[in-house]
Amino acid sequence: MQASIPRIYISAAHKSSGKTTLSIGLCAALYAQGLKVQPFKKGPDYIDPLWLTEASGGRACHNLDFNTMSDNEISRTLLEYADSVETADISIIEGNKGLYDGVVLDGSDSNAAVAKLTQSPVILVIDTRGVTRGVAPLLMGYQQFDPDINIAGVIYNLSSGGRHESKLRAVTEEYTDIPVLGVVKKSSLLEVDERHLGLKPSNEGQGATQKVADIARLVAESVDLSRVLEIAKQAPDITIPDTTIRHSAIVTSPASQRSKIRLGICEDSAFGFYYAGDKLALVRAGAELVKIDTINDKSLADDLDGLFIGGGFPETQMQMLSDNTSMRQSIYDAIEAGLPTYAECGGLMYLSQNIQWNGCNLPMVGIIPADAIMHKKPQGRGYVKLEETIDMPWVANSKKETECKIINAHEFHYSALEDTEKALESKGKFAYKVHRGVGINGEHDGWVYKNLLANYSHMRDTDSFHWAQRFIETIQEYIKCKKELNINV
Repeated sequence: MQASIPRIYISAAHKSSGKTTLSIGLCAALYAQGLKVQPFKKGPDYIDPLWLTEASGGRACHNLDFNTMSDNEISRTLLEYADSVETADISIIEGNKGLYDGVVLDGSDSNAAVAKLTQSPVILVIDTRGVTRGVAPLLMGYQQFDPDINIAGVIYNLSSGGRHESKLRAVTEEYTDIPVLGVVKKSSLLEVDERHLGLKPSNEGQGATQKVADIARLVAESVDLSRVLEIAKQAPDITIPDTTIRHSAIVTSPASQRSKIRLGICEDSAFGFYYAGDKLALVRAGAELVKIDTINDKSLADDLDGLFIGGGFPETQMQMLSDNTSMRQSIYDAIEAGLPTYAECGGLMYLSQNIQWNGCNLPMVGIIPADAIMHKKPQGRGYVKLEETIDMPWVANSKKETECKIINAHEFHYSALEDTEKALESKGKFAYKVHRGVGINGEHDGWVYKNLLANYSHMRDTDSFHWAQRFIETIQEYIKCKKELNINV
């Protein structure tokens, strides 16, 4: 299948160059002009996509990641969400780290590899603090390192003023053929608060909309948006062999007419780490997503069939989470009663006995017999490889022929579970053996108790691991068993 998708790839020479802020500004500024903007983010990331979604008028940002996706799936995802019924006028792909950075030495999982695979023109964001003439050899080197990469423009960031800008433009024109698309001056309005995992998530406060508007205004004043759009329109048609495009961006219900599974999903200022594609996969599998606010709701709804508690920053909201004793008790009782529940990272912390951070120790749900202790350094960070054990509680996937024996996922947590007298092993079991990464104890991840599965690892529903389908089918089996027990009684 072939389609014309106007697109650009925003990358940088190194991390912390301001590419996320500029990507947010570009999305918001173009959206303010009435354009349909489809954002994408390279790699495993929840926080930047939250901001990019906000900046694009609520159009969900989707991730492109070599660790969990094949080349064909990355191209298909780009085509699927950019070329849907509401076809995007421009797709903006934000990279991670530097253009040529990746995990493997040959660069086959780098930003450049995604740009080359998707044939996307690259716009480099360069941090210009303390440099003028030095941008020339940097740009020339990036062009020559891989001539197949189309570096179609540069945006200079964090300049010190008009004189600095003039020198940057002059040296770029003298030594390179790369057009300068804009020069953005240093400004406090461009700063987004950061913490241990990166930017402060946009779901934590009420100021995100105004922050996006401020960034959009400054970027619109500093960057030639018409040239950016022109570069995007010059991107070649993208071709993929798989013609099965599901237009997931507009799917609101599963294709089948079976009754929907009412799946509670915790979405509030404490929990917001959910991949847009995973939520759509849950819907396709038969779920109706019911939003749960763990801070303000008093209890779970009585008619839930399952519960999903994703990642986030429960430690920053720990006082409010702890104060909501009725919700904590409601979740505890539901899991004890057998409600199928899945929790990742922050969700796992919330289900522990206590969270300890910055001298505070506050009670949480308490279903996991361990405390979540926050540390100053990451306790688990990066890609993980997991293998299922015989104690995996979810039913075998109906698409098992596409599943890999080793599950590729990722983790990034500053907390660790600390239990006494091996309480975790004595009360529950583990669903995964860790081949790479840390998980819960360095050897295992995925704590299993009754119908609860809780792990530090974050999963993605892709062709290699359809976890959403398995979770929903497990819930369906649970409902079926309950009905049979009631009939027999």
